[in-house]
Amino acid sequence: MDAAALIDKFLQLGEDRNIEQMQAMMAPQSKIEFPGGKRFSSQADMVANAKGRYSWVRKHRDRYFVGVNGEQTTVTSIGTLYGENLAGTPFEGIRYVDVFVIENGLITEQMVWNDLCESGVLDIA
Repeated sequence: MDAAALIDKFLQLGEDRNIEQMQAMMAPQSKIEFPGGKRFSSQADMVANAKGRYSWVRKHRDRYFVGVNGEQTTVTSIGTLYGENLAGTPFEGIRYVDVFVIENGLITEQMVWNDLCESGVLDIA
């Protein structure tokens, strides 16, 4: 499986909440970092943190960029988020960029950037 297909599969597993299979695609001691410097040690921790932020979210994965540097392959996924906030209001068109580092067929780093907080869609009164 090429690197972009591996990451696409990983992201789909995330949308399907198949956390065990996601974690199996990650190297031990992998790093997961979200906006604001939030760091997680596992996919389960990341999902648990998201429960209080929105009802659900998915990605329109528009483009992948792949680069190789020695033993590391970097895959960048760019697209938009859509979903539903905790008040039941749908949202879409929220920009995201995910960057993954792969070594020996496993993800060693996942770095996430998106405009969810800046968009205001998560603010409920």
